[in-house]
Amino acid sequence: MASAPPPIIFAPTRRRAMRARMRVLERRADAPRFLADDMADDVLDRLAFLRHRPKRALVVGDTSGVLADALTAGGCNVVRADPAPIASERPIDEEQPFPEPGFDLIAQLGSLATVNDLPGAMLHIRRALAPDGLAVMSLCGAGSVPALRAIMTETDGDRPAARIHPQVDVRAGGDLLQRCGFAEPMSDSRMLDVRYGSLRRLVADLRAQGLGNCLARPGPLLGKAGLARAEAAFASMADADGRVTERFAILTMSGWNKALRPPKF
Repeated sequence: MASAPPPIIFAPTRRRAMRARMRVLERRADAPRFLADDMADDVLDRLAFLRHRPKRALVVGDTSGVLADALTAGGCNVVRADPAPIASERPIDEEQPFPEPGFDLIAQLGSLATVNDLPGAMLHIRRALAPDGLAVMSLCGAGSVPALRAIMTETDGDRPAARIHPQVDVRAGGDLLQRCGFAEPMSDSRMLDVRYGSLRRLVADLRAQGLGNCLARPGPLLGKAGLARAEAAFASMADADGRVTERFAILTMSGWNKALRPPKF
């Protein structure tokens, strides 16, 4: 019996437009890059700890170029890709099989958070790995943007609307790795706190890093009155310095393309 298709949570056209806008905004000298830089640095730290020296790597979503440049400097042949590629990158649809398998490393930074078929995308990643290859997949997971979530809840009042993307937690990440056949699966999360002096700057940072709303059925526009309520809610949450601390929970899932060991009882 054929399996049911995954639910349509995100609109592919809106997703591509969101990332295309991000690629334009990231060219600005003052563009926020803290999420991309953190994810890239984390992958490099993991590789150093594991002493894994890939000869051929696929890097997806490395908008800052930190990871790809470091791997290239170490002698690795790096294929750079993105759902909204620039000139030096290849286009990629994470929900389709990769045309070029055999990678010693696949690093997926950020974009898996908005695919409709996450298990399918992770399965494609494992199948694109060479034997003994490693996959590291990072995204903003459960616990991210709690301040914005609270602000939107207060703004919408008795008519809550879909404005924040669903998020994957650590346990679900581990379950997905096992379900997709990864060996030595590991799922962990770390917190990154950023302080903001205005709601507009918070929203601008989200958009500039590809974290805008690309839901298939998004909530209605706020309008002037709704925006005023949101800014008032932001102000009510501010500390003595007039700032609100927003949190980004970066979920990282990693696993190997190795023969699975039978359980010991």
